[in-house]
Amino acid sequence: MIPVAWEEIAGLALGRLERGDDDGRITAIGADSRTATRGSLFVALNTGVDYVGEARLRGAAVLVPDHQHAALAALARLVGSRSSSRVVAVVGSTGKTTTKDVLGALCAAVVPTVFAHASLNNEIGVPLTVCRLEPETAVLILELGMRGPGQIAALCEIARPDLVLVTSIGPEHLEIVGTVEDVARANAEAIEALPPGGIAVVPAAGRAPELEPFLGRGDIDVRRVDPRDVRSDGGEAVFRVGERELRLRLPFVRRHLVENTLAALVAYDALGLPLGRAQEGASRIELSPWRGEETVLPGGGLVVNDAYNANPTSMRAALLDLAERAGGRRRVAILGEMAELGERSGDFHREIGSVVAATVDALVAVGERARLYQEPGVGEMRFAADPVALEGLLPALLRPGDVVLVKASRAVGLEGIPERVAKIAQTW
Repeated sequence: MIPVAWEEIAGLALGRLERGDDDGRITAIGADSRTATRGSLFVALNTGVDYVGEARLRGAAVLVPDHQHAALAALARLVGSRSSSRVVAVVGSTGKTTTKDVLGALCAAVVPTVFAHASLNNEIGVPLTVCRLEPETAVLILELGMRGPGQIAALCEIARPDLVLVTSIGPEHLEIVGTVEDVARANAEAIEALPPGGIAVVPAAGRAPELEPFLGRGDIDVRRVDPRDVRSDGGEAVFRVGERELRLRLPFVRRHLVENTLAALVAYDALGLPLGRAQEGASRIELSPWRGEETVLPGGGLVVNDAYNANPTSMRAALLDLAERAGGRRRVAILGEMAELGERSGDFHREIGSVVAATVDALVAVGERARLYQEPGVGEMRFAADPVALEGLLPALLRPGDVVLVKASRAVGLEGIPERVAKIAQTW
């Protein structure tokens, strides 16, 4: 971390502050007592107050904040003010974490880069990521989550982005936000936060019509991401970025992940980084857990763990990918509910049901609302009330050679099911 004088932190008056074993500077800020060391500041969040003693024993300073979100924001602004790095904010309804992971790998191959771990995209995760800035950091990549109006604007006050990448606009958190138009308005808060001369990387015209009313600023550079600018050729993906064609070998072939890579490449190019070195970054890509992780099964099958989250857009993309990847193999979808879709939740689930009928041979619906996926036309349909009930169905459901998709909103808790599928496959 960029070192900060102890007196500066004390001067913020953020709560109960105890000095540790330091030389007058704080060189790391975190909320995990296990990583607290001499010269670091341990911020005790929530139950972290129970580990203050452990952090003290490690020689760390300790802050028990009066208001934890405000304290983290103040610390991040202090650290961020010392950095000359370019700041990228990734927002949108789907694909944020994957796009952030890909862009982080691309940038890190050519310049010192800090990017968010997993989905640390809220009032805690964003400032903690900012606090990882080093003196030499050239690019900081943040993922900003949206669960209501004003949240992204508040995060941008911490992040101060120079470039905003909007991955997509679609139904998400409608129980809180209201409509897809409101989703676009909330994500557009990041575009509004750009300084004059900032860059907005957004979907191609017609791909996110709800976002278009918010793209009228004449003092920013708007760059478009068009899925037609990527194609497959053998084992490589071929991208058109500006006037240049680029061939990359990627660690995945799923179409929507490749499209996320295109968005990352457009942002990478907008940062002025060398497209000729993009393969170096592509070879370093590691996606965050439960976002399309693939495990090859005995008998020529495959299980895809895409259980971190789900909304209608991502569910449709995953099902279409399942149909394409399976070839002649049996297609099995284990699908949980999609959460926070508001009063149209039933309609959205039924719409996905029609996609299920066109793409899979066997379906297990998990959770009461997931029953609406069970459209006529699917060869085998089963229902499980919860993951425990689902595990009991799996041995009789699965066959050698199956291609299995596991996807649901995080609240359903299906992330452990792919491992169970793999264990069953070992008995074949």
